[in-house]
Amino acid sequence: MTAAGLLHAFRRGSWQPSLDTGPLPGDTGLRLALVPEIVAAADRRHWDATAPGLPPAPADRRALLLRALDLFEHAVLTVGGLGPQSRDDFAAALWRTAGVPAALTDRWTGMLRTALTERPVPVGDGALALVALPGNTFTCMAAVLEQAERSACVWMRPSRREPLSAARLVAALAAAGWPAERIALYPTGQAALGGLIRLTDRQVVYGGAGLTAAVRAAPDLTLHGPGRGCALVPDGMDTQAAADWLMPLIAADSGRFCTNVRTVVCPGPAAPLAAALAARLGQLPHGDWPLTAFREPGAARRAIESITVRMRPGDRLLTPTDPAGEAAVVPPHLVLIADRTGDPARHPLVGHEVPFPFAAVVRATGRDAAAIAAGSLFVHHPPSRSPAAQEKRRTA
Repeated sequence: MTAAGLLHAFRRGSWQPSLDTGPLPGDTGLRLALVPEIVAAADRRHWDATAPGLPPAPADRRALLLRALDLFEHAVLTVGGLGPQSRDDFAAALWRTAGVPAALTDRWTGMLRTALTERPVPVGDGALALVALPGNTFTCMAAVLEQAERSACVWMRPSRREPLSAARLVAALAAAGWPAERIALYPTGQAALGGLIRLTDRQVVYGGAGLTAAVRAAPDLTLHGPGRGCALVPDGMDTQAAADWLMPLIAADSGRFCTNVRTVVCPGPAAPLAAALAARLGQLPHGDWPLTAFREPGAARRAIESITVRMRPGDRLLTPTDPAGEAAVVPPHLVLIADRTGDPARHPLVGHEVPFPFAAVVRATGRDAAAIAAGSLFVHHPPSRSPAAQEKRRTA
């Protein structure tokens, strides 16, 4: 794969360039073909006209999807506009454009397979589905696999920050024998997402608080917004044992998952546990918990400042960092929220999400602790007390 080129869209069964393009982050010189909403609307009309005459969807979709994941992980695949791409090429491109290290690329690929094999086979229907992906992790492509197994056709709308994994998945599906007319890749700007939602029958949309606030509800829209994960430390738990339990919940997957802990709630004095966690986080990265990098100019600074501007008098940043720095890899951050009167659940750092390991440690009991948990999609308890994470289902 060359260091520069135009990553194509995939529509009407083939890779397609575009006059409308945008740069990918990093120093590769790669650009992304963008699909205008008017073109997507024409493709929807084309689908409605041609779908009745297409051959039936594959009878054993699960087997084809597993074959595609084998190819995604190991094969040299032809990606539109980029040419042949090996596994190592893919990992190198993800590092240079999205800052994802090879260790996480391997781990997340395995998680795609696990997500597919552990869920039941869905009942198929005739819907044209849309999956709008985030830029923080490609594990959300599990939703693409689910919709491909369920729907007559699935359109992927990748993040402009990280479209390479979605493009490789399309190439893997095509190489595995998936009907080309039943899969599409529609890179767009954020403003065009609403149009894609209107054009499709069923939608799965991932994004942060800004995106989810901008997306209008639709009858068959599933919206995956911020997780705001929290951990409730029980009264009397040993400090070092608590730190051992919390460390992977904060640091795993470079803090990019919605399940990662962002708020640690202590029933008693929070400073000892915060100090123990800060010492552990200060040792990152290492083999078990690699860190991702920022490739967009100014993105690292903005992410750090989104923490510091939310700190209130008395709050303490316990991890060493240079908020004015522009390093590509941002070190983990941990803030001890001052023990003050008022409503800790309303502190601006409670539930705050950034794309690197970060947590705020706060003292809260009773109704205050319950309020923090109520604002979190993922609430973690020590394994001896309950499952490691409990998802509170919400409908968009």
